[in-house]
Amino acid sequence: MKRKLVFVTNNAHKLEEISSILDGKMELLSLKDIQCTADIPETADTLEGNAIQKAEYIHRHYGLDCFADDTGLEVEALDGAPGVYSARYAGEGHDSEANMQKLLHNLEGKDNRKAQFRTAICLIMDNEQHLFEGICRGEIIKEKRGGAGFGYDPIFVPEGYTETFAELGNDIKNTISHRAKAVQMLCEFLNK
Repeated sequence: MKRKLVFVTNNAHKLEEISSILDGKMELLSLKDIQCTADIPETADTLEGNAIQKAEYIHRHYGLDCFADDTGLEVEALDGAPGVYSARYAGEGHDSEANMQKLLHNLEGKDNRKAQFRTAICLIMDNEQHLFEGICRGEIIKEKRGGAGFGYDPIFVPEGYTETFAELGNDIKNTISHRAKAVQMLCEFLNK
């Protein structure tokens, strides 16, 4: 029987991406599947802190094994910004277009375009907490390219590639991304 794990997210893109990465190795439940409609707090000042906060909420209120992630884009020339505020960089609306425009504006005139996506995952299983991290280094280009992906994907080119995440498409992105690396570590742990 497959192990059931709740992925603490309402983001359909993330759910689809992680389901694809897990490739049927376990039964992935969403917040909707467990009838969780709560606005789970994300008030920590680190990615790890937010992942822990979300996983602990589900474990405490539902008693289920679960994992939560938080991801941020960290830009070297902006001292790691937007970081933990990546989804709300241009305001509370979680507007990807506005976030990209603000980032591109803040990088105007800067030669250093190095950036990295970083994902922190907190797994709570059998009442124990485990943390995993995935990093994908690359750079921010000056204008959007590509139609796939979400978030900052149209302006991020991963190291070793000439195309953005939005141009590479999900099949390639899901093997090289920050989230893929963190989920791979999670899977390796779960398969032990």
